[in-house]
Amino acid sequence: MPAKGLTVQQRKSIFQALVSAQDIGGVTVLESKKQVAAEFHITKEQLDLIEKEGVDKDWPPLNE
Repeated sequence: MPAKGLTVQQRKSIFQALVSAQDIGGVTVLESKKQVAAEFHITKEQLDLIEKEGVDKDWPPLNE
């Protein structure tokens, strides 16, 4: 189920920011989730749903 009220493009942008923070940002997974949730003004639960959706659908940057 998609995060409520967010478009696919918004969710993809959030997912990409999360992956980038974890891969490039050099921060822990927990810290990256806190940062991205705060940056996009979403809850941890919404971020968890977006993360699962992105992995399940192989969104960029995973498919690059």
